[in-house]
Amino acid sequence: MAAITTSDIAVGEYTLRVSQTGAPGAEAILWLHGSGPGATALSNWEAAIEVFGEHYHCIAPDMLGFGDSTHPLDPPEGMTAFGDLRVATLFGLLDALGLDKVHLVGNSMGGMMSLKMVLAQPERIGHIALMGTGGAPVPPQPDLIKMIGFYNDPSADAMTELLTAFVYDPSMFGAELRQIAEARLPRATREDVRRSHLATFNMAAGPSIKFSPEEVAGITNEVLLIHGRDDTIMSPAASHYFFEHLPNAELHIFGRCGHWTQIEQPHRFQATLAAFLATRSQP
Repeated sequence: MAAITTSDIAVGEYTLRVSQTGAPGAEAILWLHGSGPGATALSNWEAAIEVFGEHYHCIAPDMLGFGDSTHPLDPPEGMTAFGDLRVATLFGLLDALGLDKVHLVGNSMGGMMSLKMVLAQPERIGHIALMGTGGAPVPPQPDLIKMIGFYNDPSADAMTELLTAFVYDPSMFGAELRQIAEARLPRATREDVRRSHLATFNMAAGPSIKFSPEEVAGITNEVLLIHGRDDTIMSPAASHYFFEHLPNAELHIFGRCGHWTQIEQPHRFQATLAAFLATRSQP
């Protein structure tokens, strides 16, 4: 296992909390976490970057408006506007680290940011792995709507119910989901975290991010799509949409798996991603 180092890196007027493994100079992977109250890079990627850090330089930031990165006092309203700023700071992070090109691994909202990054600066992006990614023209799932509305009742019970919705079989975690919920709640109920969440999901600011067939078809990178068949946060139809329109994509659907493929089925996720990266050329 590769050791994780965590530091704060200045990107313009903002600071990003960044966890890294592996050696600078190795092929680099930028790991982009999903959304949700209290989400951070390590809550999504801790186990994965310990493994992949043995062969790659792994960079896992708390994106702007998450975790211990900066939460703007007057954040952009809506997924599109806040997403544009997040993407700009992610490219700024690559500049600060001296990285010209990286692979991307994006989970849920992190997948949406991955697509925005490759559309903005395709020359800086190598291969892409998308997991339960949003941004397809499919109806929102009821559990996604519950997640967006978490701050209507920001309690330990509500957090436990939310985390339960992320997995296919909550019983396999025993009491762990409740423990995770109770540990995550203090971060989720911080006023800065709440402010960033409400700004991100401000539906009055305009529609969420949707990638058109033409935009998706213009992405020529090799893309790995992974989705849990039993995902009630983001419908598998989203990954089918991207698979239909991406010219160089492969799709893996994991049965008996919900939204957290990297946590519910970590060995299958890691083996699938490792094989995908190993059989492609370097960026």
